[in-house]
Amino acid sequence: MPTLVRPRGLEAYFNEHPDVEIVIFAGKGGLGKTTSSSSLAWYMSQVKKKRTLLFSTDPQASLSDIFERNFYGLGEIEVAPNLFVVEIDADRRVAEYQASVKQKIKDMYGLDAVPREIEEYIDSTSAEPAMYESATYDAMAELVAAHEYDIYIFDMPPFGHGVRMVAMADILSKWVEKITEARSKVAEYDAIAATLKGEKGHEDAVMQELIDIRNKIKAFTDLITDRRRTAFFMVLIPEKMAILDTERALAMFHALGMEMSGLVVNQVYPRELLDRPGTSEYLRNRVLMQQEHLAEIARKFGDRVQSVVPMFTREPKGLEMIEQASRYLMNCEMALEA
Repeated sequence: MPTLVRPRGLEAYFNEHPDVEIVIFAGKGGLGKTTSSSSLAWYMSQVKKKRTLLFSTDPQASLSDIFERNFYGLGEIEVAPNLFVVEIDADRRVAEYQASVKQKIKDMYGLDAVPREIEEYIDSTSAEPAMYESATYDAMAELVAAHEYDIYIFDMPPFGHGVRMVAMADILSKWVEKITEARSKVAEYDAIAATLKGEKGHEDAVMQELIDIRNKIKAFTDLITDRRRTAFFMVLIPEKMAILDTERALAMFHALGMEMSGLVVNQVYPRELLDRPGTSEYLRNRVLMQQEHLAEIARKFGDRVQSVVPMFTREPKGLEMIEQASRYLMNCEMALEA
């Protein structure tokens, strides 16, 4: 006899986890991460009346598409009461970071210009993928550190980048720690030299900034690894490759010492279409194919599935459709048959 898996919807999850401050949606591109994150942001801001920030780390400006207005690089924009949206321009943020590094080098060594070789090296870092991830991670940490919102919802870039973003916390923290240690030793030698010369030691502004960065990263790292305050959701669709990607993601999160809060199965055709006389052969075959994969999802992931969202008759764009999608995400009406 088939076993039924009955997801309760994300509303039940958040009722049971009232202390969650950060929500991160991960998954491959085109599966519905942006729809899911926007739907949750709508629910939190309009139903729960929480001051909500929806943040996209995807360079494709997907939030601009779903809300049908431009947010890219414009800062925090209020789209509805309590609902704010921001899409960072990672290119601009990297350029600003490079400019600040050059200025610090000039200030530190009293130079009028940065040596050409060093400037070329700094400029070349913009081609490194890790630089974009670092810039994005820093933007996330900066927003959370400001404590201006009740809940932060992050729409991550496609799967591989999204998982690396999680790992970036530990990488950045260790990197800054090493630089801080090295800088601290240099500062000690400078202080000793100044004392021997009878001079007054000067405050190391660079050292203080490194300490501030380290503290900000540590606070954010502690937050996103705290399951009481942070929730990670993986979005997938009932297709073979999406199921395999989800298995890999769960393994990678486990390797990072973290746990996925749940799965959202998106773009599901209702089984009832099989019983309708007017259903085309193509659509009937799609439903049957999905039913096989949904059974596999139920067997492999069971109660990790928090919600099942149907395929909509039109693209979920605009506030009206986001509100409709939110109802399905938060209050799941579909069961899975293993």
